[in-house]
Amino acid sequence: MRPWFVRALWMGLLHGAVQTGVAAVGVRSPEASSIRPIAIGLLIAAAVIWGAVDTARELDGRGMQWFIASLIAGPFAGALGVIGSALLVDQTGQEALWVALTGGAAFTALLVLAPAGLGMLLGGFLVGKDSASPRS
Repeated sequence: MRPWFVRALWMGLLHGAVQTGVAAVGVRSPEASSIRPIAIGLLIAAAVIWGAVDTARELDGRGMQWFIASLIAGPFAGALGVIGSALLVDQTGQEALWVALTGGAAFTALLVLAPAGLGMLLGGFLVGKDSASPRS
């Protein structure tokens, strides 16, 4: 299986599930205003860690793999978020799908690509320090 497909699938599933979860918390307990920043922080952390692991594993073409994955994960997560919200949270209709597949998908793609790039950068520093240290 292609590396970009695995990353797109899992990041899309993660983002769609978090989007549905945040919507559910917002509907059921509107006073919980801190859930959205916490959720975004967790999504960022997942991409940073995975990007750093890809650098540590020396995945070939990791930048392009993450670029393609982010372009696919964006619309996939948007569609999953709308479907999840419609089935589990409220009566979200198909009118929300267009917004999720355009602006929401672009935001999700950036929320996948930028932290993964940061993770690859940080992973390069961590791998560089490990290879520079003397081994016994």
